[in-house]
Amino acid sequence: MSDIRSTTFAVVVTFHPCRTELTRLLSVIVPQVKGVVVVDNGSPAHQVDWLKEVEGLHFIPLRTNLGLAAGHNIGINYARNLGARYVVLLDQDSEPAEDMVVRLHEALALAERDGYRVAAVGPNYVDERHNNPPPFIRVEGLRLKRVGAADDTFVAVDYLISSGSLIPIDVLEIVGGMREELFIDYVDIEWGLRAKRHGFQTIGSMRARMRHRLGETPVRWGGRSIPMHTPLRHYYHFRNAVWLYRQSWVPLNWKLVDGYRLALKFIFYSLYGRPPLQHLRMMTLGVWHGLSGRMHHPQRTIPHLSS
Repeated sequence: MSDIRSTTFAVVVTFHPCRTELTRLLSVIVPQVKGVVVVDNGSPAHQVDWLKEVEGLHFIPLRTNLGLAAGHNIGINYARNLGARYVVLLDQDSEPAEDMVVRLHEALALAERDGYRVAAVGPNYVDERHNNPPPFIRVEGLRLKRVGAADDTFVAVDYLISSGSLIPIDVLEIVGGMREELFIDYVDIEWGLRAKRHGFQTIGSMRARMRHRLGETPVRWGGRSIPMHTPLRHYYHFRNAVWLYRQSWVPLNWKLVDGYRLALKFIFYSLYGRPPLQHLRMMTLGVWHGLSGRMHHPQRTIPHLSS
């Protein structure tokens, strides 16, 4: 455990963080790693100045919101310069288990022993507002499968959510960092697919656990709990998905499977988003910008945009 702790840094990207939630996250993760790098995306000083006083924390305040991908890259580079061999990426509203980092390392060692070139290891996370299906996803042929494994093993997946992911620095040197023009959505998906293209395998650990919130207040429909985001998040989601479908290196079967799910989301959010016309407008704009390759931050160019 001591060797794991001495080589691993956590990178947390924040944006208008809730102090209670972030304090809870830091209290759990600080004892598990060598240091924590918090990159804040332009939050007001009164929300984040207290972070300067947290022991074991390196605080990087940005003047404006550069997005999740840029925040991750800044934090990763800072941790690398501090001597990190591994980074754990975390969202501000995630809550790792007290042994999450060591469990991620155990899964990494197990997969490497079995001959995998591991890109990243992610935890078995739950959002207590949802029905909590298995969190790990793999596309097989034209089917999307949610997969799990015995508690003491790991499972090979196509990608992970960024929060909770343990990534070796050596892998980042080969695969590269996060695509900053994506800003927030599909950042983790694009990186996972890119790592796979370089011959690496992303894996999920069943024993590493984390609480994590997906989206805003979920919508109940057909006995299920469906994650809901703001219209602005849906803009990024649809823009970045369509942009990714246009990349020649992405496998065709993955495009077809994800594209089918995206079409279902378009219909659902157009009907159940509040207000529905704003969700419809932003999703449509996202599709258009994805097709035309306009990968800018929309708040700079679209008037009266509500997040």
